[in-house]
Amino acid sequence: MNNCKSFKPSIDNNSKILILGSMPGVKSLEEQQYYAHPQNRFWKVMGVICNEPKLHEYSYDLKLKTLLKNNIALWDTIKTCNREGSLDSDIQNETPNDIKGLLKKYPNIKTICLNGNKSYFAFKKYFPVLLGKYNCHKMPSTSPANARYSLDKLIAEWHFFSYNPKSHSILNEF
Repeated sequence: MNNCKSFKPSIDNNSKILILGSMPGVKSLEEQQYYAHPQNRFWKVMGVICNEPKLHEYSYDLKLKTLLKNNIALWDTIKTCNREGSLDSDIQNETPNDIKGLLKKYPNIKTICLNGNKSYFAFKKYFPVLLGKYNCHKMPSTSPANARYSLDKLIAEWHFFSYNPKSHSILNEF
């Protein structure tokens, strides 16, 4: 079992949307970059949302700057865990990041997007009070393990959200 630790958030005072993954996979941890696996569709999806179709080809620093320019912050719901490989289903002994503290420090964030089921269930488990205070959305995972969603379908779901923030609201699930 490998001990995994998430990265620092990519955020600034202008951020209005916080995208939370679960825990970076093996390739991301090796590269110390969010969504570094070449088959993860995150950067392609964000390229459409940010109107930067080649975003996935940018340097990592420029990718993060582009998200921030579009008021989008990145972090993970889980701070540490044990996991063999990259699958969220293999996460054990998780501890959450200080999402409450981050949101207090960055009060312009009004919307939280949870990238995949594990991020959603961990957020729901550790931060149930935040569900009523923020515009929270469960989004389909951009991971290559989410084979049910083609790139086009992911783009449609995430792009639809960018135009209609009421879609995918997890508040309707309670």
